[in-house]
Amino acid sequence: MAKHSVSRRTLLKAGAAGTAAAALPLVNVHGQAAGGTLAIGFWDHWVPGANDTLTKIAQEWAQKNRVELKIDYITSNGNKLRLTAQAEAQARTGHDLLAFATWDVNIHQRNLEPVDDLVADLVKQYGPVNAIAEYLGKIDGKWRAVPTTVGSQLKPPHVRMDLFKQHAGLDMQAMFPGGPEGRDPAKIAAWDWEAFLVAAEKLNKAGHPFGLPLGSFSDAIDWVGALFRSFNAVLVTEKGDIVVKTDPGTRAALEYMKRLCQHLPSDVFAWDDASNNRAYIAGRASLILNPPSAWAVAKRDAPQIAEQTWYIQMPKGPAGRFVGDLRYFHGIWSFSRQKNAAKDLIRHISQRENAERLVAASLGYDLPPFASQFDFPTWREEGPPKGLLYNYTPRDDTQPNISGYPSEKSIAAQMYNQATFTNMIARLVQRNEAMDSVLSWAANELEGFQRG
Repeated sequence: MAKHSVSRRTLLKAGAAGTAAAALPLVNVHGQAAGGTLAIGFWDHWVPGANDTLTKIAQEWAQKNRVELKIDYITSNGNKLRLTAQAEAQARTGHDLLAFATWDVNIHQRNLEPVDDLVADLVKQYGPVNAIAEYLGKIDGKWRAVPTTVGSQLKPPHVRMDLFKQHAGLDMQAMFPGGPEGRDPAKIAAWDWEAFLVAAEKLNKAGHPFGLPLGSFSDAIDWVGALFRSFNAVLVTEKGDIVVKTDPGTRAALEYMKRLCQHLPSDVFAWDDASNNRAYIAGRASLILNPPSAWAVAKRDAPQIAEQTWYIQMPKGPAGRFVGDLRYFHGIWSFSRQKNAAKDLIRHISQRENAERLVAASLGYDLPPFASQFDFPTWREEGPPKGLLYNYTPRDDTQPNISGYPSEKSIAAQMYNQATFTNMIARLVQRNEAMDSVLSWAANELEGFQRG
């Protein structure tokens, strides 16, 4: 849903000239008696209307504090948000406050203002921060950016209830109710990767396979990483030791994927982040793992499919139940001249009442970094069908995960960006390479990451 088109050449030119902020269109918000200007680069949301709510929240703060805001909404399409950060870091000028996705806090840590005091205050208000947010945003014991609700998302399964009932004999709505009432721990515990495999085979035979991408894009990397972790797969330890060749969890996860791939569309290795959404909205796929963006589009374009959509929790593996978790952050450049104002705005955006507004505006897509805020009514009331989003948030024994965790961050980031997990599967399944050959290839890749 990007609104602004900015070429890579424009961004790089802006960085060299020290004018990255000026290269993008601005939305000006004037205070009654402006006491300074704060330049902001927010992520451009996929859900229509979500940007408007964030602008209103920021404008309320600006008017109260008599600050002029210059807001850019920067799309992540074509890595434009990342390119903006790279240009500004090089030029040491640009926005005061900028959105950062996943690994980018680690990349720019030396140019980001520590925000330990702000995060500590928020933790006092709302409790512990999401574990993946802490892994990504806290570098060498210091918080370098503040985890934000805006853009943060999970990728659990959402399914076609009618197809699961008809072809797999499973009532997923009864297994995962749209609220805390009526949840049966035994039924939830039975939803493991073996049950998932049985359902995948039945739905595939019925002509409605699971839409599970296995390429190099984030939708594939996120769900595969969660599966690997549920098998306790460790490629690289927290200390940086490469153990992939001898790790039993990695071998078990690959063996499982070889079985599962027999029941997936043959072209899933070429799918991008839009392919699974299209397959679901077109009525071909019976399950995808995604935030509510596909359902939101189906509400408009295929209401008969939206009405049969229901979110469930991830399958459980030998090491637990994990879900792909992508985190966004708001960071402040160390060269900003408006650090205090930027901190205060981030604090304002992070307040519970504003997080609730952001969740509602995004139709439940955005996920706060605090579990204490998972009680917002949107996830129980949004529909149709009402309650379908309750299990979008991590319930029961589900834990968040980012592919590569808990490996040493510089290695984990490269594992994620180079799609190491899905490349291993492709070699095993598509190329029919022997398991030991696949594991040796992975070890060589990881050694290269260390040298790099």
